[in-house]
Amino acid sequence: MQSYVKRHTIWHRFPLKLIASSPHGVWFVVGTVCLGAFMAALDASIISIALPKLEQSFRTTMAQIEWVSLIYLLALAACIVTFGKLSDILGRRPMYTFGFCVFLIGSALCGAAWSLSSLLAFRVLQGIGAAMLQANSVSIITAATDTSRRGQAIGFQALAQGLGLSLGPLLGGILTHLGSWRLIFYMNVPVGIVGIVSAILCLPRDRDGEKQITFDWAGAITLAVMLVATMYVLKEGFRPHSSMVVTACIVLGIVLFGALFVALERKHRSPLISLAYIERRLIWLGNLSSILAFSVMYAITLLVPYWFVHIEHRSSATAGLLLTTLPIGMALCTPFAGRLADRWSQQRVAAVGMAAAGVGCVLLTVYAYRTPIFLCGLFCIGCGVGAFTPANNARVMNATPKHDLGVAGGILNMSRTLGMGVGVTIGGLSVELLTAALGRHAVATAYRGSFTVAAAFALVALILSLVPAPSSTDA
Repeated sequence: MQSYVKRHTIWHRFPLKLIASSPHGVWFVVGTVCLGAFMAALDASIISIALPKLEQSFRTTMAQIEWVSLIYLLALAACIVTFGKLSDILGRRPMYTFGFCVFLIGSALCGAAWSLSSLLAFRVLQGIGAAMLQANSVSIITAATDTSRRGQAIGFQALAQGLGLSLGPLLGGILTHLGSWRLIFYMNVPVGIVGIVSAILCLPRDRDGEKQITFDWAGAITLAVMLVATMYVLKEGFRPHSSMVVTACIVLGIVLFGALFVALERKHRSPLISLAYIERRLIWLGNLSSILAFSVMYAITLLVPYWFVHIEHRSSATAGLLLTTLPIGMALCTPFAGRLADRWSQQRVAAVGMAAAGVGCVLLTVYAYRTPIFLCGLFCIGCGVGAFTPANNARVMNATPKHDLGVAGGILNMSRTLGMGVGVTIGGLSVELLTAALGRHAVATAYRGSFTVAAAFALVALILSLVPAPSSTDA
């Protein structure tokens, strides 16, 4: 791919000199990245509201149609770190632009799917394109910005991802109501065209003239298998109806593949993930905190609509509208939190964010039946995760060597994806277990107990955020 880029002078005329030379040109780069981040995140959640329509259209069962959502996440999780590493080798700009192309084609084919099998195959293609986009988003911004604006820029990227994930069900409901479920996929086509043009015009060139590095295919395949198995267990394994024998075997396989991956990475001359890098305290703490933060957000996002519908007996439309309080909090807080992290302290902003999220979960638990205070709790969670994400991501990326930016961004996005899986699993499982223990008459208490579990996750993330960096990389 690199030699192809060098041979074609039309590609090499871009980015536009006007953008590249402008002191504000970096925001064109950020805008392009945010567009891809929003699209990729949106398609992870927008399909959920259309699943009943898909079930009717393909005349199948809910258990089978859920794979339309799951297989996208599996493809995304399996490929994201690999594409992050490939972008470090081949260049982030061509990889990101090609990701838009793959995502656009996958979306168009999903909209034209004629059977469930074809839809699942095209969702895999769409997930691969999304992985190319998400693996490069944070790394492109990091390479394009200086430390004085990096937190704010990453804040906009985090905002785009958070809004895509949070607003997906609402937009999906509107599109499905106005027309067919196919509109959910077709809407990506014009947006994808804009993204491709914007990427060609605005994204800076990178990796020019550097030698090719041997790619760690064995490590990439091993990691992909391990991540797919992990996501499957998080989605399907820890349920009362699941086979514990099968779940135990898959967990054992994950452990064995993890050990194999470590062994492969230690021996490879150019490993997919440098173990010396991820063993650094700031790196693994930052990614673990990210998993916990998004676990909080997605446990709440899963549980709150059920609370409104099943406990307070509100309509689904009302529940979806009330839930938007959370992404509104994120939208209002994230850009300002990024700027504050640049000027004050990334560690402190991240810690304050998780403290706010924990307080929000406590408000949900204590004042569950007082809607105004309940909505304040959702707003606090949105603000908290919105403040934590850009500060934590900037802190991790600032501590990353330039040649590892792609894989570092891929790991951060993988952490977010795992956090989604953990949050959905913990949220649903805690309600099921508490309901079984307390009785069917205590379902409301079970939901409030699940909000407490989310608060405990936020507390752990807060503690991890407060662990000092081993050097002066923080700040």
